[in-house]
Amino acid sequence: MNSEKYINYLKLLSKQYPNIDAVCTEIINLRAILSLPKGTEHFLTDLHGEYEAFTHVLRNASGVIKRKIDEAFGNTMTETEKKTFATLVYYPEQKIDIISSTGEDMNSWFKTSIYRLIILTRVASYKYTRSKVRKTLPKNFAYIIEELLHEKETLSSKQEYYNQIIESIIKVGKAEEFIYALCGVIRKLVVDRLHIVGDIFDRGPGAHIILDELMNHHSVDIQWGNHDIIWMGAALGSEACLANALRISLRYGNMETIEEGYGINLLPLATFAMENYPEVSDKFQPRKSADREWTEKETDLIKKMHKAIAMIQFKVEGQLIMRNPDFKMEHRLFLDTIDLEGKTVTIEGKVYELNETDFPTLDPENPYALTEDEQIVLDKLVKSFENSDKLQKHTDFLFRKGSIYLRFNDNLLYHAGMPINDDKSFKEFTLNNQTYSGKNLFDIVEAHARQAYYHKKDPVKKRFGLDLMWYLWNGECSPLFAKKKMTTFERYFIDDKSSHSEMANAYFSNRDDENLINRILEDFEMDPKSSNIISGHVPVKTLKGEHPVKAGDKMFVIDGGFSKAYHETTGIAGYTLTYNSRGMILVSHEPFESLQKAIYEEKDSIPNTVYIKENKKRIFVNDTDVGSELRSSIESLHLLLDAYRKGYIKEKR
Repeated sequence: MNSEKYINYLKLLSKQYPNIDAVCTEIINLRAILSLPKGTEHFLTDLHGEYEAFTHVLRNASGVIKRKIDEAFGNTMTETEKKTFATLVYYPEQKIDIISSTGEDMNSWFKTSIYRLIILTRVASYKYTRSKVRKTLPKNFAYIIEELLHEKETLSSKQEYYNQIIESIIKVGKAEEFIYALCGVIRKLVVDRLHIVGDIFDRGPGAHIILDELMNHHSVDIQWGNHDIIWMGAALGSEACLANALRISLRYGNMETIEEGYGINLLPLATFAMENYPEVSDKFQPRKSADREWTEKETDLIKKMHKAIAMIQFKVEGQLIMRNPDFKMEHRLFLDTIDLEGKTVTIEGKVYELNETDFPTLDPENPYALTEDEQIVLDKLVKSFENSDKLQKHTDFLFRKGSIYLRFNDNLLYHAGMPINDDKSFKEFTLNNQTYSGKNLFDIVEAHARQAYYHKKDPVKKRFGLDLMWYLWNGECSPLFAKKKMTTFERYFIDDKSSHSEMANAYFSNRDDENLINRILEDFEMDPKSSNIISGHVPVKTLKGEHPVKAGDKMFVIDGGFSKAYHETTGIAGYTLTYNSRGMILVSHEPFESLQKAIYEEKDSIPNTVYIKENKKRIFVNDTDVGSELRSSIESLHLLLDAYRKGYIKEKR
């Protein structure tokens, strides 16, 4: 390539590499990196607010750290010692407190632990350059850790030097801090990239805690789930998304995320509910939870708020459907078919008997209109969501680090599925007289969701983007939902269970069809011979014999029921996947009891290996997406080198 053509670009690049020596050094460095084994990727999905289980799986890296300990120490440590050592790596602050309370000689314990942690750090860092490892080190201990990592064990003349470093750390009272630092470095090094394949929110009490943790992670991406999108829409002012997010929180009695996590003021809703819903049936009471018990008064208030926000939801959803005919969701307009005297409702042409007709805010003449008080409550809730600093920061993070799908290292990641017809052709969705399907459908709905966030000063674009975010929550052609409908009203007010069906898109019954999976991969411009799909959304029914690996080993469905609400259905507590230079390892997790037991009783919940997919040959950085970027950088650097040598750009010394 002729460097003259790129002279302006190369002048910019020369500011970073001002002379031939700097360019040559970087080329040598990048070429060396290409020859290293690829880093480990860690995949999790459908966390649903279960922050304790998430925290533990994140810290033990789905068993990767335990395998590194086995690799580093083999038979030189007993299994009990390994368990204690692993717990130290996961939870160093708490573990040191426990050890110090036993009366053990702490100086001796510090010395042994630091030596072991240095050895483990070496094992964890072997596939990285010194430069990359250096970047993971905390500044206050960077020089010391680097010296110890590159200790020449065979040189006896150096042994005293290294011993003095460790003894000095202990003597000056920095041993605890140093151990915290080493454990943090190890946890960073064992996982090069974390992928969250959707549904951080709802059901469990700690979605906000999970997002705080993710914001501090060194390398993470997120594929939005339908539960995430309603919280994102709610944060941006969508009344329909807000009503759904709040209703689900009340359904699961999850007040922690709403009130403690995001500081949402529920007093206006509580006051309105008590005034308008004096008696509410038990079907609105919060679901039972092993983690939380509610008093009779608390339960009664939650029931009233739950029903009040549900009725507001049905009204604002009706308004949204009527202003968006492209969504083709008129079959979800049913408030106008309610016969209060006959106690019936007509849905999709069929008449159903209602189990109650206590709808004090419903105007039969204008059923989708909010009452004046409902509008006041909703306006206050919208303002509270929009003014929550933490929720806004989390939403910004989800837009910056998230997307509907991701292609990375021959893996296609998306939360739910590709909407298809019964004949397995890609389902079409029409917006503004343009028809979309396949990858184009994913792209256009994400573009409109982003315009709700990035076009805040354009009310028309923002409104349509927000409406589409609600559609992504429960629309038939939504890649985040992919079901016929969401039968929320029916489950509350109709006893006939035939009305509760939420028929899944044909995609879910055809995920074992290798030809279909190949067509999806090809549509996303990926090679079916070497690529995989990784998704979640629908829990794998392990108890019924369903397997998470499908379509001739090309598809991994890793929703195994992280949420406690699914444990009875799945029989396990989630699948997670790791992908290293040698292949993929899919593991299942037993139900996680508590962080306290993990720390104090060293119950690590070591996952069970379900499936291993070995690579035909070991994968190096050169074979990855990062490798492609590095090769492109090397090519640019050669152009700069050529420009320096031909005098097009002057060197700076």
